[in-house]
Amino acid sequence: MMKLFIREHLPLLIFTLLELLGVLMVFWFDGYDHPLTALYALFLGLFLFAGYLVFRFVTHRGFYARLSNPFESLSESVQKHEPAPLPSALSELLETQYRQYQNMLQSWKRKNEDYLTFMNQWVHQMKTPLSVIEMVTQEEEDERLVSISEETDRLREGLEMVLYVARLDTFEQDFGVENVNLNELARDTVHEHKRYFIRSHVYPEVSIEEGISVRTDPKWMRFVLGQLLSNAIKYSAGSGHKVTVSAKTTGHEVILEIQDRGAGIPKSDLPRVFRPFYTGENGRRFKESTGMGLYLVKEVVGRLNHRIELESAEGEGTLVRIHFS
Repeated sequence: MMKLFIREHLPLLIFTLLELLGVLMVFWFDGYDHPLTALYALFLGLFLFAGYLVFRFVTHRGFYARLSNPFESLSESVQKHEPAPLPSALSELLETQYRQYQNMLQSWKRKNEDYLTFMNQWVHQMKTPLSVIEMVTQEEEDERLVSISEETDRLREGLEMVLYVARLDTFEQDFGVENVNLNELARDTVHEHKRYFIRSHVYPEVSIEEGISVRTDPKWMRFVLGQLLSNAIKYSAGSGHKVTVSAKTTGHEVILEIQDRGAGIPKSDLPRVFRPFYTGENGRRFKESTGMGLYLVKEVVGRLNHRIELESAEGEGTLVRIHFS
């Protein structure tokens, strides 16, 4: 604050000194040769100027403090301080800008809420015809209907991802923590992907003790596990290998592991797999990659206050660990 005050008034101080010296020089060259009187006049001028600076600093102290220290919140910018013209004008300007910002924020908030409402309704509307198609095709052996059933599964998975992406912005209002049995969660999620496992010739293996449970949100964790299983199946398709879901307790932690033996992830891609829309080398080989699955998993796991790790070697498979504290 003091540094800003000095920097602002330094040109005025220099100008005042030059002005006083100029006046003294005029009198000196005019023949007025009383040094003590001249020094007294110089001292008196500087004393009055110092008094002005003290008055200025006292009346504008809050003003300089506001300019020197960043605001911790926008609401602090509208606090009124001294009644002096300059601080008062600044307060009015900041208050006007703050009101405009609040109006814009409310407008964007309403638009975002309308968008989320529309997306939720649209996804649920699309699920109805998908359910009808599934009912028509699930018991048929016609190759064409089997192909339609496969595409229906892809559509449903895509709609689920859209729905959860839309809900991510209101995550804090859309989750509830409770005790969740990991064995039941894993088996339910594997069952939901049963047809995907079968047609990809990949086999699920759930190796979790019945008594292991964690504190988490069951709906969001089912989504997380579903995304990880979809990735594991996608990159293991046609191999005939297993995708293993297991859990273990270490100290105060429960660790859920999803292990596949598929294509794996190239080492150069590992640092970026959790970035949104990043598909990497596997994205060029497997055309269904969107680059959003692992990003959403990372976001959800972090917001649930869990931790995720990923290990992979190209050609050997991928291991994902979720740590529940």
